[in-house]
Amino acid sequence: MLNYEVVKNWPIEDVTQTYTARDVMLYALGLGIGSDPLDAQQLRYVYEKQLQAMPTCAAAFAWPKSWMRDPRAGVDYLKLVHGEQDVRFLHPMPSAATIVSKTRVSLVSDKGAGKGAIVELKRDLVEEASGERLAEVRQVSFLRGDGGFSAESGMSDPPPEALPPVPERAPDREFVFSTSTQGALIYRLSGDSNPLHADPEVAAKAGFRQPILHGLATYGIAGYAAIRNCAGNDAARLKRLALRLTSPVYPGETIRFQFWRESDTRLHLRARVDARDVVVLNNGIVEIS
Repeated sequence: MLNYEVVKNWPIEDVTQTYTARDVMLYALGLGIGSDPLDAQQLRYVYEKQLQAMPTCAAAFAWPKSWMRDPRAGVDYLKLVHGEQDVRFLHPMPSAATIVSKTRVSLVSDKGAGKGAIVELKRDLVEEASGERLAEVRQVSFLRGDGGFSAESGMSDPPPEALPPVPERAPDREFVFSTSTQGALIYRLSGDSNPLHADPEVAAKAGFRQPILHGLATYGIAGYAAIRNCAGNDAARLKRLALRLTSPVYPGETIRFQFWRESDTRLHLRARVDARDVVVLNNGIVEIS
């Protein structure tokens, strides 16, 4: 059973990563950017001339180790689901840098027996040379097999504030993006080598018809859609992207991103795969400058 005290106070080690322009370009290629090599707006992220880093690489670079696999945490890791991702971009991500990731467990919340639990992590991404904070990263995991732990310990944190639903009206704008059939195989080269995204046998055992796209890859594509559709293709204007990951995407599928404008600097976002009539991202918030 999940141990509240152990999980809440887990000493997550800082992670230092040096990345180069090659890593930034590989990350963007893993999202499917560059599918049209004659599109100057895509080349901006995959070609060293005037290279601009996709800011969502802040969610993918310098990840801490998978400490919740440790038996001392008491987590049923096989039933863990990546639920929400939220990044505030404080400064543009450099095209090459050494960064330090500082992660802490911010809350552990019991939804009740049979209903699961929530673990929220907060992570500061710092450029080593300048000491400047580049991004604040918040990740919510749903632990489907760990509800009810507070009955024994009597300890549980309040759940995180819910992301707001999208408006009940037609979206103000849309952006359609076709993912690559090789997308997961390329994206995993940026650091997430989970075989669920590459090995058909592993995917089948997990209940999927084929390997699925990484949730953070879908998140990164959402960032690209927001930058292209709402920020004039200027990555430096993206200030926040928060999303609920509601269903996996299969490599090769086409995603339709829908945006609702709340103000000049804030929009709501949802993403659908029309071919399966499924919402893959929901309750999204986009903030731009």
